[in-house]
Amino acid sequence: MVNVLLAGGISMALALLCTPLFIRFLVRRSYGQFIRDDLTHHHVKRGKPTMGGAVIIGAAIVGYFGSHAVRLALEALGWVDVVDSPISLGALLVLFLLTGLGLVGFFDDYTKISKERSLGLTSGQKLVGQAVITVLFALAALLVKDEEGRSAASTAVSFVRDTNLDLAFAGPVIGLILFLLWSNLLITGASNGVNITDGLDGLATGASVMVFAAYTVIGMWQYTQSCELSPGPNCYSVSGALDLAVVSCAIAGACFGFLWWNAAPAQIIMGDTGSLSLGAALAGLAILTHTQLLLVILGGLFVIVTASVIIQVISFKTTGKRVFRMAPLHHHFELIGWTEVTIVARFWIVAGTCVAIGLAIFYGDWVVTL
Repeated sequence: MVNVLLAGGISMALALLCTPLFIRFLVRRSYGQFIRDDLTHHHVKRGKPTMGGAVIIGAAIVGYFGSHAVRLALEALGWVDVVDSPISLGALLVLFLLTGLGLVGFFDDYTKISKERSLGLTSGQKLVGQAVITVLFALAALLVKDEEGRSAASTAVSFVRDTNLDLAFAGPVIGLILFLLWSNLLITGASNGVNITDGLDGLATGASVMVFAAYTVIGMWQYTQSCELSPGPNCYSVSGALDLAVVSCAIAGACFGFLWWNAAPAQIIMGDTGSLSLGAALAGLAILTHTQLLLVILGGLFVIVTASVIIQVISFKTTGKRVFRMAPLHHHFELIGWTEVTIVARFWIVAGTCVAIGLAIFYGDWVVTL
């Protein structure tokens, strides 16, 4: 458990202290955000430093590995009890998603900056980048085994644990193909969901802190109630659950430290570098903790905001009318007179409520199966 606290503390401190240095670096090179012409009320943000997600990614990686290094040092000194918490494949895969989709987002952000426009990579280019990273992640998660012969992921579709719906129903090859497609849907959907939500200062960052904190709790609970430590009908057979909590807390801490500078009025924007990577990491945690469909509830705010865009597009193409004044949803509330701070605060409340409901469902399942 020491690792979890260390990872969150180290990453938060790094993000808090290093973000202003990164801001000065970006300002010197005029790496600023470009704003859509129809968002006239956001033109004041034009030129604001972007690509802040690089700080989150870097702080999370250092926080994760730093926590393991510090814990080993403390154990050697005899200051903490020895706990079997090795670096796991699952945690490394989450960091791979975080970094891989962060690179896709970086190229998108850099394209906007270099070409001085609000549009970066095309949707096709983004999807190809996301697909390549997802396929590599899914293959490693399913095919690489740990010392006990367990894969980091399962072909079974999961809610709060694996369900009876197994994608390998027609054989291992079909199961692998379906798992690749299913993983791509989850990771692409989550990364784009956070990306769409990242439209107001601090909105996506604050909501992400809550969801990653939830996965920290889930990972720790699955570890303490693992089938190895607490055999029974309701135990969890998740490979490296405690280490997944460590990496989740590292990302949550990095987001929390970054939020100091990203909250309204933001001094830096996370950009696609941050939003795509955070969404992918959330999907990775959902897959590896066997809580795939629970992510829909835990990340309910991202789902709601994304749904507003889908509803707007379908309505306009079928009826020629718009349901909202502007999509995504937070821009609709801006146009009806809500201030940015009010929208962010109320959307954070929605995000927190979704996280609370998701955790209640997760714990409720464990209680019911006692």
